[in-house]
Amino acid sequence: MPTPTTGFASVKLPAALVDQAREAAQPLRRSVAGQVEYWATLGRIVEHSGLTAQEAQTAIANYEAAAQRARSQPATSQANALLAQFMSAEDDGSLAQRVREVVANNRRKADKPRKATA
Repeated sequence: MPTPTTGFASVKLPAALVDQAREAAQPLRRSVAGQVEYWATLGRIVEHSGLTAQEAQTAIANYEAAAQRARSQPATSQANALLAQFMSAEDDGSLAQRVREVVANNRRKADKPRKATA
């Protein structure tokens, strides 16, 4: 189906996803559409990074489980919710792997000889 000349297209999304996007967008002052677009961009980055479907599903499941635990318990602060999400990424190993990749990349950059500037 052709896209209208405005550059936008309508899509149907599950109501639960829209509600999650609305909840996530509010503190960041994004629109619901902006939040969904942000998540889609992250998804493209994850796919491009070579993460397997199983690794992505595990990371998502761990993230959602941590978020659900944070929502079901009376949180004393936003820091507790963030800590739960961080620990979820730590538990599945994705955080450590990404840190290793960044450190290795930075080391390669540091080892390259720098060109002298005049």
